[in-house]
Amino acid sequence: MSDDRYDLAVVGAGIVGLGHARAALERGLRVVVVERADAIVGASVRNFGHIGTGMHTGPAREYAERSRAIWLGLAARTGIWLRETGALMVARADDELAVLEEAGLGRLLTRAQVEELAPVVGAVGGMLRADDLQADPREAAPALARHLAERGVTFRWRTSALGASAGILHTSRGDLRAESVVFCVNHDVDQLFPELAEEHGVERCGLDMLLADGVGLGIPVLTGSTMLRYRAFAGTAAAAAVRERYAREQPEIFAHDVNQMYTERPDGTLVVGDTHSRGVSVPPFQDEQAFALLARLGAELFGRELRIRQRWQGVYATAPEDFLIAAPADGVRVVSVTTGIGMTTGLGLAETVVAELFD
Repeated sequence: MSDDRYDLAVVGAGIVGLGHARAALERGLRVVVVERADAIVGASVRNFGHIGTGMHTGPAREYAERSRAIWLGLAARTGIWLRETGALMVARADDELAVLEEAGLGRLLTRAQVEELAPVVGAVGGMLRADDLQADPREAAPALARHLAERGVTFRWRTSALGASAGILHTSRGDLRAESVVFCVNHDVDQLFPELAEEHGVERCGLDMLLADGVGLGIPVLTGSTMLRYRAFAGTAAAAAVRERYAREQPEIFAHDVNQMYTERPDGTLVVGDTHSRGVSVPPFQDEQAFALLARLGAELFGRELRIRQRWQGVYATAPEDFLIAAPADGVRVVSVTTGIGMTTGLGLAETVVAELFD
């Protein structure tokens, strides 16, 4: 057993785990992060980098607003790249515009105003979500890890967590003493706490995404299918008409559970997504029809064929509830974002958990 003693041991160096390390460090606590990989390679680098706030309700809205403030502070302190242009909801049909009008969560835009903000075709109007942010999904979490390491957080890479008992985290490289342990292992809750995963219905959501040449997009773009995913929009009465039209005219959107969304990274490449499938396990074999659908939808929205550079599969935790916060033992927490909005809510969620443990 190591002679080192920590106030908090965090398992998992994704954005939720790093959020816990940051919150503990800000309280002057001694922190160690244990990560089984040699770098951050999971969902925290396989996403859009979109940090939304107003499209969520309940605890998700609360965590998102806290996260936004933390992200802005980190950008000012560390130079982590953030785009503060907001996000653009594009309506390409009158029923989608009706959803935006009913939701009332941003400034409504005319077609001409939408076209001034983004090179899209076929818009009838839109909404500007001024408070949304965009990070670079491939750089934000690694940059945060480097910042935390420079400030004194210990990282144990290529080290697997095996479990925890009173005041001890058991790992593949020996035991670590810690007053509290937080497991932030995303979809792999069942690898360490199978009964907990079954009790809370935690499964895996696999998704298909693309990277393409940029189209000159200076703001995240979300579409009608996005409106059907997030409660602040999906809960409107007007959303029923959008849902019915998609089922009638574009059933493939539902067949592949598409969230048609785009962000352009600072290097000028375009993140395109995404499809969703759920199960206890995610098959490693990806359907080319899904990628073809994403490419076609992008071409229709931007009025040009997309030149695809990369394809990948993302995996995140999914469950009936938006978040898993469990206490299987004194001083032990299991925390996961189970809706695929870790970039948006993870830092705020972590702040809440650390406050409960130490304040």
